[in-house]
Amino acid sequence: MKWSEQTWQTIEERYQSILDMPFIKELSDGSLPQEKFRFYMAQDSLYLEHFGRTLSLIAAKIQDIQDVLAFMRFAENAVVVENALHESYFVDFGVTDKGTLQPACHHYIHFLRSTAALEAVEVAVAAVLPCFWIYREVGNYILSRPKTDHNPYQKWIDTYGGDEFSAAVDHAIAICDRAAENGTEEIRKKMTEAFVMSSRMEFHFWEAAYELKMWK
Repeated sequence: MKWSEQTWQTIEERYQSILDMPFIKELSDGSLPQEKFRFYMAQDSLYLEHFGRTLSLIAAKIQDIQDVLAFMRFAENAVVVENALHESYFVDFGVTDKGTLQPACHHYIHFLRSTAALEAVEVAVAAVLPCFWIYREVGNYILSRPKTDHNPYQKWIDTYGGDEFSAAVDHAIAICDRAAENGTEEIRKKMTEAFVMSSRMEFHFWEAAYELKMWK
């Protein structure tokens, strides 16, 4: 069994808890209060700026030249393509200011950046993988549900459930599997720990948006 298959099994319960979240259910049927979605979009836009920088740092450290190119493309997609989607949503939903990093977003991006900077590159690629993989699976899950007419969040759903994004996710998974296969047992253990931690923070990111969790 590949590293990715084994590791996904360790987060199955966490992934199911994400699917069961009110944020996901209400996003899916279009009933999510716009205040919560605005909070989410502003935080996600800030997150993507730092996520893109993290991917660029990984690209600078990774050895295989094809993987370097892949992570450079991932970084471009995070900073340019997805940010453009957010900017259109800012207009649609009247968001004029991204604000500041709130606790869940702050914790997540600093974990990713410190991992990319200080840990082995194999651990870094595992740490960023849940942002790709879980988003893809959540997008596909929402697409599989009965479609709601005039869902204001359909553009987001289509982006993360689309074929182009899915291909990028498969590529990221393959890079992680090669890294695990060529690494030591200690490296594989750290890769799994990093993947699990990021999966937890994916949950808390959505939870924070639904509960509007901000600094006290």
